Amino acid sequence: MLLGAEPEVKALPAMDVKPAKGKPAPAINPFEGAEFYRDPEYAKKVASTPTDDPAMKAKLEKLEKVPTALWLDRIDAIKQIPVWLEDVKKQSKAAGKPVVPVFVVYDMPNRDCAAKASAGELKIEENGEQRYRTEFIDPIAELFAAHPDQRIVVVLEPDSLANMATNLGVEKCAISQDVYKHSSAYAVSKLSLPNVFIYMDAAHAGWLGWASNRRRAVDVFKEVLEMAGGADRIRGFATNVSNYNALEGDWGKKLESSNPTPNELAYVEGLNETLAAAGITGKGFMVDTSRNGVQESRKIWGSWCNIAGAGLGPRPVVAPRPLVDAYFWVKPPGDSDGISDPSAARFDQNCASEDAIQNAPEAGQWFPEHFLKMIELANPPL
Repeated sequence: MLLGAEPEVKALPAMDVKPAKGKPAPAINPFEGAEFYRDPEYAKKVASTPTDDPAMKAKLEKLEKVPTALWLDRIDAIKQIPVWLEDVKKQSKAAGKPVVPVFVVYDMPNRDCAAKASAGELKIEENGEQRYRTEFIDPIAELFAAHPDQRIVVVLEPDSLANMATNLGVEKCAISQDVYKHSSAYAVSKLSLPNVFIYMDAAHAGWLGWASNRRRAVDVFKEVLEMAGGADRIRGFATNVSNYNALEGDWGKKLESSNPTPNELAYVEGLNETLAAAGITGKGFMVDTSRNGVQESRKIWGSWCNIAGAGLGPRPVVAPRPLVDAYFWVKPPGDSDGISDPSAARFDQNCASEDAIQNAPEAGQWFPEHFLKMIELANPPL
């Protein structure tokens, strides 16, 4: 998390947003009575992980069957949606019940404005906002609308609006703020369909856990949702996406004693209270548990890149406790957070920190060394 005073720079102008008018998805947990979609491509990555240890091979075979999210992190990824949805149909037929895919929509113009490891393809100054709408969000919405009987879950733009709450001291975030808000609102307005359940990203306990940060973030969420057509356009919020916060425990207090939410479930409860105070009620939460099995995995809470002490967390499950629609593996464990080579264009210093495992490839690429380490430290064990 980066904090700073707002600089004296002007935000770049953003395009107008028309509020959604059609019927949104019902206010229910979309995972109830269904199964999670299992991505065969992730299973192939897991199977490709090199090991001569029979016990580890057995664990890898288990992990091939764990559901993970499908990341739409570039325009070219859209062509895979029909393939995935066709496979969803097959899995649903075999299961005899609905199978729900989770898509992460992640191609914001000027993406990753407070860091560089996950910088995206679209730049605001190169017609990025228009391209985000016409080449990314519009075709995704069209493909989702073409499957009205298929329940679809969307996790919308990790880290984006959280940066608007705390990181306007970073010039790239400051100049991007209106485009971020309008792009998020446009995505909600277009993807809010009767069969699509949207969870807006809400960062995590170590970023927005403080009451002041939560209030700023909720102000941003409310502004975006009002532009999009109202809070009923989304099912809820996703937390801990691609992060490592444990569900419970007081590890956070040891590092940040002023933070009233030392773990992710405390953050969900606190965020729910802040949302309710702003008039946003009845929302469900998804918590990413893909890599949060080890509570004291870091020396610095702000470390976020390929944490060496991390372990796989609880497996995906529906409605594990009040407020939570699902624990889910949003970040496919084994996919790198960012490259550790200082000469790389997308190198971020966090990926060379004392908490990070080294020799890491670019963000999104398979990182077997980190994956095997997280399997060893899995909690609960495999």
